[in-house]
Amino acid sequence: MSDTSDYVSDMLNDADILADIERFRAKHGVPATTFGRQAIGDANLIANLAAGRELRRATEAKVRSFMAEYRPTQPEGIAA
Repeated sequence: MSDTSDYVSDMLNDADILADIERFRAKHGVPATTFGRQAIGDANLIANLAAGRELRRATEAKVRSFMAEYRPTQPEGIAA
């Protein structure tokens, strides 16, 4: 019998990362495609996560690192 706890844990982590990304985007005003492109080079990242894509741990680490190290190039709230 296989242990599904890792699978369930990964599913919860994917929901958590999507929620964290959405909070980050709301705070910084970063469009979804721009976020994905800048974070991991994939403009479809957020759409794919919302559709059920699962991230590898290394990819999640890259996304979280991007958010932690993010420095806006212009004052927040000002559109380019």
